[in-house]
Amino acid sequence: MVTDDTAWAAVKRRDRRFDGRFVTGVLTTGIYCRPSCAARHPSRENVRFFTSGAEARAAGLRACKRCLPDDVGRDEAAVLAAIDEIKQADDKPSLDELAQLTGYSPTHFQRVFKRATGLSPAAYSRALREERARDALSTGDSVTGAIYEAGYGAPSRFYENMKGRMGMAPSAWTNGGAGVTIHWAVVPTSMGPMLVAATEKGVCRLSFDEDETELRRRFPKAELAEGGVDFETLLAEVVATVEAPGDAPAGFGHIPLDVKGTAFQEACWQALREIPPGETRTYAQIAAAAGNPKAVRAAGSANARNNVAVLIPCHRVIRTGGDLGGYAYGLDIKRELLKREAK
Repeated sequence: MVTDDTAWAAVKRRDRRFDGRFVTGVLTTGIYCRPSCAARHPSRENVRFFTSGAEARAAGLRACKRCLPDDVGRDEAAVLAAIDEIKQADDKPSLDELAQLTGYSPTHFQRVFKRATGLSPAAYSRALREERARDALSTGDSVTGAIYEAGYGAPSRFYENMKGRMGMAPSAWTNGGAGVTIHWAVVPTSMGPMLVAATEKGVCRLSFDEDETELRRRFPKAELAEGGVDFETLLAEVVATVEAPGDAPAGFGHIPLDVKGTAFQEACWQALREIPPGETRTYAQIAAAAGNPKAVRAAGSANARNNVAVLIPCHRVIRTGGDLGGYAYGLDIKRELLKREAK
């Protein structure tokens, strides 16, 4: 059972991760709610926590008609059934079909699904196909074959969905960057030598104490070009942002990126970019923001696979107890970045 202090803190945050683990009984109104209920918070002295709705009803309370706490188990089963249907279906199931499958109205099921995963059913389906496409493109020999294998009805649908999202051309995934020109430079900074590399879409690599050797290992068939007029402008902006991260817009979203990952990894990276300068989050919070509160270890892995340090600010993630945790380029750089942002 969750302790009362932990439960009350979860209620105050309206933390959906605790839905189903306990219910909040309000003795003055005779109602029990989910921890995430959007209703106005009661006074702490009027609250009692119960392990289940059945226990709350035995104490004489009735279920909240706003948050429907007894539907938590049903909601979870419905979402899992819908995910299974999406994975198994040859064509993307419609919202109406998924709602009929689970016994919900389309509008209500859309809310339930998004609350559980962070995505609408349609967005989840697209993300799943994109992830399958990336995996197939990374391991197969045929781009067209990979597109069909991922569940796209035609190559045109794949390119339409991925336009502006994948950065490098899909064929580059199977050929180590073949056909892609990457401009790069190693520049001195107050935190040591910094490698910056970018395609025409945006920055694809930012790291400390690395050089062309590492870049060539990652993109063995790309054309590497040192410097360049347009690149110099981008480089100056990147250096200024790294040197004074606290002055940059939240998440450094003004600098274009060209990065790739699974759907969950990209959701984690987006969550990182949304952390305001001067603040930190835990791995558990990043996993929850990415739509899977239980995937704390996977969130840590996504953090480690970040190819653009600082611009995707993985240095803003710490352990639950407040410890800094690790950092690919050393804790001294992590401390310095956090120190500068705090100012």
